[in-house]
Amino acid sequence: MLAACAVILLWLMSVSYSALLTCEELVRPLNDLDPHHLEGRWALLAGSFSDPAHQKFFKLRDSSSIHFSNTNVTSNVSYTPSVYYGGECHHKTYSVALEGSTLNFDEREQVNLTLTFLFTSCPDCLVMRFDSESKKIERLLLFSKRRAAEPEELEEYRVQVRCLNLLPPAVMDPTKELCQDQSAQTEREQQA
Repeated sequence: MLAACAVILLWLMSVSYSALLTCEELVRPLNDLDPHHLEGRWALLAGSFSDPAHQKFFKLRDSSSIHFSNTNVTSNVSYTPSVYYGGECHHKTYSVALEGSTLNFDEREQVNLTLTFLFTSCPDCLVMRFDSESKKIERLLLFSKRRAAEPEELEEYRVQVRCLNLLPPAVMDPTKELCQDQSAQTEREQQA
């Protein structure tokens, strides 16, 4: 009984911590992003959009993840989003420039988005804001090294979504299979 009370108290403290932060604090870009922190695969936990059509399409995917590599070279990083949709995995690797808390796509990629990493109190999460060329916020995505977020982490993300006036987030099903990690697949192909 005492353990249950302690867990509830910790949960209330973490939820109240998020509630105490202002919108300005919750949606501020990270100013101390360590590129090595990005390395590896991150599972998509939730997504919110400014456009209902994009949100509807987002909900059709079974799962999604991103993979960062080459983070030792701070100027150019490999960024590979993977989407499991319709029984198939779809991958594309981009070369992006990491400048502070922002990822800028190579002009040759013809991707007109800027990705900015935002504050999160979750130590193994990433919150990424996607802005269009016109600086309009397109979407806000929550990623983690884990497949599911704790309730207080999701609540903090929901508050960020509200602060940015985006649609209520869609939360991914953590039981759905992720696409095979591209780096592991490449290693196996090289060994064959």
